[in-house]
Amino acid sequence: MTDRIRVALADDHPIVLAGIRTLLNADPEIELVGEATSGSEALPMIHAADPDVAVVDVSMPGLNGLELTERVAGSCPRTRVLVLTVHEDAAYVQPLLKAGARGYLLKRSAAEDLLRAVRAVAAGGIYLDPSVASHAMAHPAAQTQGADAEPSAEALSPRETDVLRLIAQGFSNKEIARRFDLSVKSIETYKARAAEKLGLRTRAEIIRYAAAHGWLDALALR
Repeated sequence: MTDRIRVALADDHPIVLAGIRTLLNADPEIELVGEATSGSEALPMIHAADPDVAVVDVSMPGLNGLELTERVAGSCPRTRVLVLTVHEDAAYVQPLLKAGARGYLLKRSAAEDLLRAVRAVAAGGIYLDPSVASHAMAHPAAQTQGADAEPSAEALSPRETDVLRLIAQGFSNKEIARRFDLSVKSIETYKARAAEKLGLRTRAEIIRYAAAHGWLDALALR
């Protein structure tokens, strides 16, 4: 058996905390290594537990989710933050990603999607709840000046497009390699070529590009 994904959890609602704990504990590939009920408790807990993924609520006493995300990203760079929230307002997403969050999941989606989101974030991907992804990350059309202002997806080969789309949806290189029966190195090559053609340098830029082009709508190719 491979090493389990070590997860810490921070939420100030006892019922939510209990529900998420139950979901995580039901998965044999996940180990819950710490819990906190406020942002101020969560930061030292995360420092001590050194989890692979920290699942944190946006609205907490002490430190809110944004402040906690910034501090975790700065002081615990190995720990990836997955934000769990009731907020469906797309305005929350960009600041949290800029602060270092690697995932944004609505609490109403947790029962179906939490485990997948944890795995995607733990594998180095970014996970965005499909209910907020497309309108949260899309660039306004007015920002585009002329037909050549933004690189076109038409420059990509079909395989490059598929790989970049799945990366944007939160799949790891290993998961994509299994899907196409290719080596992980081949997937990395397709990703690098696609990103270079489109001028995308970070995962956040890949997500924004994917959202702007409808690649995250209903998570096609799920």
